[in-house]
Amino acid sequence: MQVTLKHATPLSCCYEAIRTCYQSFSYSDGGGRKDLELIDRVANKYRHNSTLEHLFYNFEIIDISRACLQELARHRMASFSVKSSRYTLSELKKEESFLPLESENLERAQKFLVFTGVEAVDLASVQALENLRLLITSHVKNDYAKFAMPESYKTSLAFSINARSLQNFLSLRTDTKALWEIRQLAFNIFDTLPEDHKYLFEACLKDSY
Repeated sequence: MQVTLKHATPLSCCYEAIRTCYQSFSYSDGGGRKDLELIDRVANKYRHNSTLEHLFYNFEIIDISRACLQELARHRMASFSVKSSRYTLSELKKEESFLPLESENLERAQKFLVFTGVEAVDLASVQALENLRLLITSHVKNDYAKFAMPESYKTSLAFSINARSLQNFLSLRTDTKALWEIRQLAFNIFDTLPEDHKYLFEACLKDSY
């Protein structure tokens, strides 16, 4: 997978919002230590974390599985613009058969599938991909053919989320109990954050990947 941060709201939008509540602008140090500590103190220590909703992040996420997308979509306080299966399944029409299940065909299949490393599962995914390819090349409409897409089929999306919701996402999805792929996604998202924003999220990380 690939994760790219497209935009992040400047921290000034958050500490200025907090200072609006107390009319404490005279105490600002222009985005220095005092202002950064103010965000952490009010939002994280005092739990007035609605103030974090002033910070917004926009990501490009490429080549996660549809299974991972389904997990991600459970985080409803976010916005998603997802690669359309209705309009993009034609990408399979130009492909040759993925059978027999041998190394060259398995390598080609990884252009379309996220492999788990469990051989039986990955071979079944490739067989499902071949079934889908046959439907597409048989001129079955995408609206119907997409019902045969394996959960391992790759997709991409634009993903936007505010800092409060991102804290919740990271605390849940970096846990070892999370699906391995979305756990990897969570750490990748954290890694792409601006360095001066990461201190707001470090306590949310459950473990290293």
